[in-house]
Amino acid sequence: MQRVILMVLDSVGIGAMPDAHEYGDEGSNTIANVAEALGGLAMPNLEALGLGLIGPIAGVQPVERPAAAWGKMAEASPGKDTTTGHWEIAGLQLQRPFPTYPDGFPDDVISRFCQAIGREHVLGNKPASGTAIIEALGKEHMETGYPIVYTSADSVFQVAAHEEVVAVDTLYQWCETARTQLQGEHAVGRVIARPFIGTPGSFKRTDRRQDFSLEPTGTTILDILTTAGIPVYGVGKIQDIFAGRGITQSLKSKNNMETVDKTLDWIERTQDESCLVFANCVDFDMLWGHRNDPESYGRGLEQFDRRVPELLRTMHDTDYLIILADHGCDPTTKSTDHSREYVPLLVYGHYVNPVSLGVRSTFADVAKTLADVFGVHASVPGTSFFDDIMGG
Repeated sequence: MQRVILMVLDSVGIGAMPDAHEYGDEGSNTIANVAEALGGLAMPNLEALGLGLIGPIAGVQPVERPAAAWGKMAEASPGKDTTTGHWEIAGLQLQRPFPTYPDGFPDDVISRFCQAIGREHVLGNKPASGTAIIEALGKEHMETGYPIVYTSADSVFQVAAHEEVVAVDTLYQWCETARTQLQGEHAVGRVIARPFIGTPGSFKRTDRRQDFSLEPTGTTILDILTTAGIPVYGVGKIQDIFAGRGITQSLKSKNNMETVDKTLDWIERTQDESCLVFANCVDFDMLWGHRNDPESYGRGLEQFDRRVPELLRTMHDTDYLIILADHGCDPTTKSTDHSREYVPLLVYGHYVNPVSLGVRSTFADVAKTLADVFGVHASVPGTSFFDDIMGG
């Protein structure tokens, strides 16, 4: 029996990639800059695995005898968004980035959307912070019923609506419509429903957000595993990122700690089967990275670190735990967007050889390694590090 727990710490980058200047991300180093801002981080469990060997992090020491194999990975695909990062982890590299809209969406895109949902206009149609644009346009939205449409530096089409003005199910239908329309040259990575409540001056987004992702444009390791009869269990937004494809069953989670809880649930429930448990801790990105909150980001890292022993205790001797990220989102910079960064790679298991895995040239090395762990053939890019961690 083989089992792998793949834990993505969303946006926990570990240093600017050589091409970061092309994205305006020079100097970004999410975890190191957060640690510096807080005067050091207390993460003894990740430190013991070898986190401090990947790069200098204030408060995290480079231990002589790490418990895990360690390294960092570069993103081969262009871009720095969640979908691109996760797809590449799963073995699907993009040749061109998803489209972005720094000046808002073209008139024809908005016109077709309005016609399909039966509204004359939308509000916004520009890059914006979700909380800021709701505060600015929420009152007008409540008076007119027009949806608030906005984007960001990422490839997203976001639709916000007050739950008392537009029923949440209707908002979801609108987003499904947008997802159907946004194909070809306008195939954004995600359409996101952003319901909110409250009154002017005190609007608040609810936890009923829903993502409508583009279906993967090629074969992923998730497709290969499920076709081979090896279940893939998702936690958090993994289901949304892959549009449900290659996911056997999924559990939603509201925050990082619930993600850890439900990952532990899957580990307990799959004691006698070979499977992949694929989880995403979203708070680092959604709550703290995009809101330039290094204090909460750092405390969140320490909180996750305290849960690591629970993950290790539930694992079988033949299990593997892979901890990594999908991009950066440095909260210490002026930008509130994702950052083009290397991501950390820690691989733990009873039989894992705790060696340096170096600097990997693509996130897809993870997919290639998963194929070797589960003994399936995968025609995906990347180089497996299975022999390295097994001492071969």
